[in-house]
Amino acid sequence: MEVKIGVQHAPREIVLESGQSVEEVERVVAEALAGKSALLSLQDEKGRKILVPADRLAYVEIGEPTVRKVGFGAL
Repeated sequence: MEVKIGVQHAPREIVLESGQSVEEVERVVAEALAGKSALLSLQDEKGRKILVPADRLAYVEIGEPTVRKVGFGAL
């Protein structure tokens, strides 16, 4: 699943592919925004952890990965 994180005062967003479920990502984001944790902590498919200070979150977009088309198919 693709997750995009917007960070305040940062020109680019953080994009990662996560193996976590939609519900789990929503829960972690909600806890960070509610002040239950100081950091938003997500793990990508390669096992790397992404930590973002909760007070710097601008937005979090949760979606399905887009499949890239390869080759020359009919439009």
